[in-house]
Amino acid sequence: MDTEVGAVAPKDDAPLLSLRGIAKFFGPVNALEDVSFDIYPGRVHGLVGENGAGKSTLVKIITGLEQPNAGTVILDGAAVQFGNPIEARENGVAAVYQDPKLFPHLTVAENIAMGAYPRTAIGSVNRRAMEDNARRLLARLGSELDVRALVAGLSVAEHQFIEIARALAYDLKLLILDEPTSALTPSEAERLFAVVRQLRDHGTAVVLITHRLEEIELMSDDITVLRDRRHIATLPARAFTRDKLVQMMVGRPLESLFTAPTHRQIGREVLSVSNLGLAGVFSDISFTLRAGEVVGMGGLVGAGRSEIAKTVFGITPPTAGEVCLDGSVIAPKSPRQMLAAGLAYLPEDRDRDGLVMAETITHNITLPILKRLSRLSVIDRGRERTTAATAAETYRVRMASIEAAVASLSGGNRQKVAFAKWLGTNPKALILDEPTHGIDIGSKAQVHEMIAQLADQGLAVLVISSDLPELLAVSDRILVIAEGALVAEIPRAEASQEKVMAAAAQKVERKRA
Repeated sequence: MDTEVGAVAPKDDAPLLSLRGIAKFFGPVNALEDVSFDIYPGRVHGLVGENGAGKSTLVKIITGLEQPNAGTVILDGAAVQFGNPIEARENGVAAVYQDPKLFPHLTVAENIAMGAYPRTAIGSVNRRAMEDNARRLLARLGSELDVRALVAGLSVAEHQFIEIARALAYDLKLLILDEPTSALTPSEAERLFAVVRQLRDHGTAVVLITHRLEEIELMSDDITVLRDRRHIATLPARAFTRDKLVQMMVGRPLESLFTAPTHRQIGREVLSVSNLGLAGVFSDISFTLRAGEVVGMGGLVGAGRSEIAKTVFGITPPTAGEVCLDGSVIAPKSPRQMLAAGLAYLPEDRDRDGLVMAETITHNITLPILKRLSRLSVIDRGRERTTAATAAETYRVRMASIEAAVASLSGGNRQKVAFAKWLGTNPKALILDEPTHGIDIGSKAQVHEMIAQLADQGLAVLVISSDLPELLAVSDRILVIAEGALVAEIPRAEASQEKVMAAAAQKVERKRA
């Protein structure tokens, strides 16, 4: 299939939402340039592109968070320019994000009714009507949430159902889902997609934004590709192959992105974990990492993988077992202790736990090694900038300046900064917790390449991932965790998605430490 930039598949029915010549500038930076395509009622419209392609800016313009510098948004045949998301919601347009914006200390019903509380004759909130309406809206989604429960105690999936229920209160015409499954279990994701199908079948238009191409292929009727802030194509989903979709997104073929697995020389044992336990969370965890080896750790969300990593790194000291790092037995008590011993850890939530978002790229990269860059307790700023610039170049961080705030970077480039930060400590072993979470396919390929290069250089690497194809692609062997127990160890030659999932889904009969 040959498709020119800006190609749009014609349709006979009238679009629900049309974008015409949308452009957005932030000072000298172009965030969107001449974007035009249509979204139709009763169809799921996949919106794909690398981080920085302009997807988030486009959603903000549609929902009134940002105003375009040029172009027109047309809803039901009439030009609109919403002043804020509340106005958009009142006109049937709503967005649900991977981190839903709810009030945790209010009830489910109060959050659903936010901004439009039903009133009694004397002007007070009609709680009975509010709760009855919340139950009715949730029932449309097949949810039996307790409308009187506080939102603070609910899961991310339940938060998303509340957001969708709130949108339904306004005669929902267009629902935008931005990375909706990034924090969901497979069963929660399927529940969400069942709701999406139901909304679609009742005439609602749904825009699905996700880096998980298998979800785009599964759910989409139409797909729009953005690249470098421009519209590349809008076509029926059946017109795309996986290879063609990726090539449109990144500008080069899929096979050129991922390096073939190498047969590395596996060296000495670097990290040994013996009978590790954390009371009430996991127990009897034993495994090893060897120089030049990439070990994957798989399992369902909530199985205890991240908790094991945090315990090995000393964030939550263990209640049983021990860690041996490069021949020295250690009782993990703090990250500082483990970092000094030669272990580095990139956390799952890089923005909250791995980086200082308001600080510069320079300061983030050099934070763990400031003592090395100091003389008589005074930081050598020139040396600091040179060190950071060299690391940023090594890990191909795309940035306006080394002194730019990390918050200004895309997700993939933030992850590269996190790599540079911790690898600057020259660790002997490295733990990566969901290293490609929330980043685009091009950045994911670069992260995979970095992992392979680090192992080739003799580093021992543990990769924790919920992405099974990723685990199979990067790992020399895979450890499977289920209900806080290590239930399987599978060599690369024997590993398959089916085998890993079968091990991850098993029930574990045991007493926890």
